[in-house]
Amino acid sequence: MVDVYKNCPNYENEYYMLRLTNKEDKADLLKVYSDEKSVPFFNSDNCGEDDFHYTTENRMGQAIEYWLWEYKRQGFVRWTIVSKATNEAIGTIELFHREADDYFTNCGLLRLDIRSDYEIASEIVSILKLIIEPTYTLFHCDKIATKGITSATERISALRSLGFKLSEEKLIGHDGTEYDSYFVLEQ
Repeated sequence: MVDVYKNCPNYENEYYMLRLTNKEDKADLLKVYSDEKSVPFFNSDNCGEDDFHYTTENRMGQAIEYWLWEYKRQGFVRWTIVSKATNEAIGTIELFHREADDYFTNCGLLRLDIRSDYEIASEIVSILKLIIEPTYTLFHCDKIATKGITSATERISALRSLGFKLSEEKLIGHDGTEYDSYFVLEQ
């Protein structure tokens, strides 16, 4: 059985590759996290008030260092999404196993952060198809949840076409805050 925290697998199709984020991704990822059209779609629920809007290489570098630290302590995995057409990082996917006292327990929580020019249903489907099936095994879960706010129409269209359904349930944060707009795919 693969331990994602000991050996992080890469996934690829003809358009994209997912691989563990590294420090060399900083310049490309700064284009993602400084993209003001993208930032509203990023899921910052339960992230200590970080909105993931980074405008300097230094701040982007700090975020990557933090992501790698979380990986080492088995908090979450952050994959970089590389476009094979341009050979550049166009976003990231974060995944972790969530245990909680709410509906979103035994869940692979997925955060998808992509540059606005890739916020297109067909591109999102192509990216997510790489990681959906392995998530259940890698993160020992029976469902995957990801956020899709109402204005993220392309993202919601992609999620629905992949079988995700909008949940009526609220995700309860560390401090009791309730978060909505989660789409769930059950195994």
